[in-house]
Amino acid sequence: MEIRPQWVKHGIVSRNPHTFFNYHGWPSVCRDDDGILYAVDSAFRHTHVCPFGKTAMYKSYDNGETWSIPMVINDTYLDDRDVGILYLGGKKLLVTWFCHPAEAYEKQYGAGMRQNWCGSAGLLDAYPTIPAEFAAGGSFIRISEDGGNTWGDTVKVPVSSPHGPTLCKDGSLIYLGKAMYTDDLPYGVIASYRSTDGGYTWEKQAILDFPEGLGVGTFHEPHAIEMPDGRLIGIIRAQGPGVAHGFTMYQSESTDGGYTWSLMQPMDVSGSPPHLMLHSSGALICSFGRREAPHGERALVSWDGGRTWPEEYVLSEHHPCDLGYPASVELPDGEILTVYYQVAEGDNFTSLLYTKWKLNK
Repeated sequence: MEIRPQWVKHGIVSRNPHTFFNYHGWPSVCRDDDGILYAVDSAFRHTHVCPFGKTAMYKSYDNGETWSIPMVINDTYLDDRDVGILYLGGKKLLVTWFCHPAEAYEKQYGAGMRQNWCGSAGLLDAYPTIPAEFAAGGSFIRISEDGGNTWGDTVKVPVSSPHGPTLCKDGSLIYLGKAMYTDDLPYGVIASYRSTDGGYTWEKQAILDFPEGLGVGTFHEPHAIEMPDGRLIGIIRAQGPGVAHGFTMYQSESTDGGYTWSLMQPMDVSGSPPHLMLHSSGALICSFGRREAPHGERALVSWDGGRTWPEEYVLSEHHPCDLGYPASVELPDGEILTVYYQVAEGDNFTSLLYTKWKLNK
């Protein structure tokens, strides 16, 4: 059932109209015990695919009404994309991102860059000189012990997800992700990993089975959450022939802490990828972007622990369809703040935006 929130407010986290590098993409958000909000994204970009992206963070001390200027956490030789953030308690933050390898940009995107981008040719010509250890690409983690003021060394992990891992009640982390640019797993499988030391080391748990007739090219960008009864719910982006709307989500569950998972089941919703959040009311919220008319940001709501999803909230309607990757966090009064990337009214480039909204019950 499509629902419009009884109360909604839209705003901007970051918008850079007066620069060549004005594209924002693929954000996440979290809140610490002191009420500080942390939003992250891939910023200082020229377009959707380019080598210039940096991992940026923004802080809000007033529940999202105002935001700091961007703070660059990470700037590698490569395109730092799909930024996730997780609050671990005690001012400890974990940030994730991934990079395509240098050779992927040179081989797949180089010609188009040289034809269309001012000043890009020199940078691409330098790609073969990037040291091998920095050119390989992959999925990565950095950890801050002081609320994002300083960051530790980069840790490479075998899987990637736009919104990163999830924190469990026992303090461990579960990372349900897609294998990318690693020797540990076949490329493109969906796998779960567990960390018991705060994200510094990871143990492989399981590789999820694909539904019959669908495979590596269909499934991407999962996210997982632990429910109060101990179940893990994972939702996975699915796209291409054989899936509803050509762009949808599938759901899987684990009842043993991530070591086995049920067969993925289609959710028959138009849009993806997922971000899962448990609200204090008991509602399980799955935020996602819709790239089929009417385009915009949506949220599925389940009142029975993810067994059914009867409500679909319309958070923002907009065109064009380069948008999405919403992530949500609960504010002290029960309101929900959802961040996403989208073109602001009157612009022709994407910005980091937010919507505040309330559940209707």
